[in-house]
Amino acid sequence: MATPLLQDKVVIVTGAGRGIGRGIALMAAANGAKVVVNDLGGSEDGSGADSSPADEVVDQIKASGGEAIASYASVTEWDAAHEIVEAAVNYFGRIDCVVNNAGNLRDAIFHKMTEEDFDSVLNVHLKGTFNVSRAAATHFRAQTSGCFVNMTSTSGLIGNFGQANYAAAKLGIVGLSKSMALDMGRFRVRSNCIAPFAWSRLIGTIPTNTDEEKARVAKIQQMTPEKIAPLAIALCSDAAREVSGQIFGVRNNEIFLFSQNRPFRFAHTQEGWTAEAVLDRVIPAFQSDFFPLERSGDIFSWDPI
Repeated sequence: MATPLLQDKVVIVTGAGRGIGRGIALMAAANGAKVVVNDLGGSEDGSGADSSPADEVVDQIKASGGEAIASYASVTEWDAAHEIVEAAVNYFGRIDCVVNNAGNLRDAIFHKMTEEDFDSVLNVHLKGTFNVSRAAATHFRAQTSGCFVNMTSTSGLIGNFGQANYAAAKLGIVGLSKSMALDMGRFRVRSNCIAPFAWSRLIGTIPTNTDEEKARVAKIQQMTPEKIAPLAIALCSDAAREVSGQIFGVRNNEIFLFSQNRPFRFAHTQEGWTAEAVLDRVIPAFQSDFFPLERSGDIFSWDPI
């Protein structure tokens, strides 16, 4: 039989007690990895704590003959994030991959969003991704190898209603991931993003007041979180050692590679621009190529395959 893709690698998966993280943790273990199952066990909005989700995943991995330990530390805290990484190193002897999946949702239309709503989501998604990745980076540099897989979202890449906090955090993760890939590449460390389409308890909090919203959520319900795991495992494997700085998407049985921001129109004047000249010449020239205000559902308008 072929050697499992992650044989003897040590993988941290944050938010691994449920949903997408759980699917990735289980598949990592099935592919030979030793897994740190990190989950605070909070509610959908990030409040509270419960050790049972992480414990249940660890028990399931061990029952299948794999190796795993649980971590209940919060990714939002610098010291706690370092404890997650140290748990991997102390128990398994090293750290090879970090899957930054922990998340929460506090949706609200922008003019009603509170500072607490905004800070809570950025702290879990963006700051949490930084905290755990930064804690692992020291080990990755020393061993000249490592892999980050970071969860972004089309809410940030494209747009969505009522998710300014989530979109800001998820698009911030793209910039963070690219910087990690650039800065750590000299140490043979790679970093990529996945934008997952999958039904989870977080998606279950999306309001469904209109027929359009109900239809959109019904489509998402077809997509199980386990569908995300194969791409994550592939990116963690040595076979993907040349893949870094990319943004992928998974929607049921579809895998996408997303474009990245690059200039594609150009205007120049030797005299230098005035505001009036910009309005007279640049805006009209560029206007036919302006992007409309679209949501993720407008772009991914076909049923999941």
